[in-house]
Amino acid sequence: MSQEEKRSPAHCVCVDCEEGWPYEKTLQRVIQTALEAEKVDVPCVVEVCITDDEGIHQTNLEMRGVDRPTDVLSFPMFELQPGEKPRAEWADPDSDQVWLGDMMISLERAQAQAEEYGHSLERELCYLAVHSVLHLLGYDHLDEGPMKRQMRQREEAILGQLGITRDQGE
Repeated sequence: MSQEEKRSPAHCVCVDCEEGWPYEKTLQRVIQTALEAEKVDVPCVVEVCITDDEGIHQTNLEMRGVDRPTDVLSFPMFELQPGEKPRAEWADPDSDQVWLGDMMISLERAQAQAEEYGHSLERELCYLAVHSVLHLLGYDHLDEGPMKRQMRQREEAILGQLGITRDQGE
């Protein structure tokens, strides 16, 4: 096994979207890069559901008791701490992959935020995907202090690695 194979496990990123959706492969690449940047060294599965404001609103209400749409929801399978990694013994014995969790992104909300912040929909979707991966890996931003700063630093580092900047326009 080469060094590259040792560093890059075969993560599975499944994007539930319309056939031919132009951002599917981009999200897969971004999520895999985020997992690699966080040094996740066991093969993981991440499910991504692309929905609208109505769909994410309903899920937000059912799962969190919050009666409004949001941009992204993350559903981690494990209660990790920032920097903690999924372990091989958590893997499904049939696939040898760890089910890391699910994310749901509102395409409507992402488009509105892209317009509000003056950058492309692609940039906003990439940001939301990285943000959600970090939640799946135990990062949070409940405080306005160190936790939020730590998460923002990781987001910017990963997006920077991908060449995605805040000023990336349409």
